[in-house]
Amino acid sequence: MSHNLLKLIMIVMVVFIVSACGKNAEPEISHGQHSTKNGDLQETTAAPDKLPSFLNKYPETTKIVYQLAAQNKDLMKWIPCYCGCGEEAGHQSNLNCFIKVTKSDGTTTWDDHGTRCATCMDIAIKVAQMNKDGRSANEIRSAIDGAYSKGFASPTQTPFPQ
Repeated sequence: MSHNLLKLIMIVMVVFIVSACGKNAEPEISHGQHSTKNGDLQETTAAPDKLPSFLNKYPETTKIVYQLAAQNKDLMKWIPCYCGCGEEAGHQSNLNCFIKVTKSDGTTTWDDHGTRCATCMDIAIKVAQMNKDGRSANEIRSAIDGAYSKGFASPTQTPFPQ
């Protein structure tokens, strides 16, 4: 994915998502989906390359960010989120804003939290770009911590890369 495309995605996401994380109206739930205590909608698919159906109503840019999260899941588990989802939703990293878990058989449980949160989306895009640029997990973690340590919610309790 080109640097310019990632910049475009970031700009479009800011336009589409003008509010920070928060509770919206109750999500519409279909077969295979369930809602969590905090109102997040979750859906399980057969693999991380199979996006959840709840994304069907969102712009293509949202789907791309979810794809980026799946493609970078091994890195994103080391990156905290700064939107407050650690306390509100029990998330452990920015990955959990998009993917709750990927089991050993590839089965992936997705979370719709990221669809409503510009902070979550922005962090995921920055992580993907820095990873593409060849930065290490520790460098990316330090950059995200530095960029979001002031003016944002407390970070998730995410361990440092090993």
